Amino acid sequence: MRGDKIDEKSLSRKYKTNVSRLIRAWKKGLSDMEIAASTGIDPATLNRIRGDIEMAHRRLRLARVNIQ
Repeated sequence: MRGDKIDEKSLSRKYKTNVSRLIRAWKKGLSDMEIAASTGIDPATLNRIRGDIEMAHRRLRLARVNIQ
């Protein structure tokens, strides 16, 4: 169960950007506007990426609950 992770590689391909780098920036506490300015990614795209990541985490948590 602990090895379950979101597929950052497929999200990176989907959005044509390094999603791992975005996640690290969010964990450091950078805002979306700071990330957009430094990476050149549109803030709306950042919002979609964040939403996809949140949905993936929800699916993983629900899968863990349903298995137990």
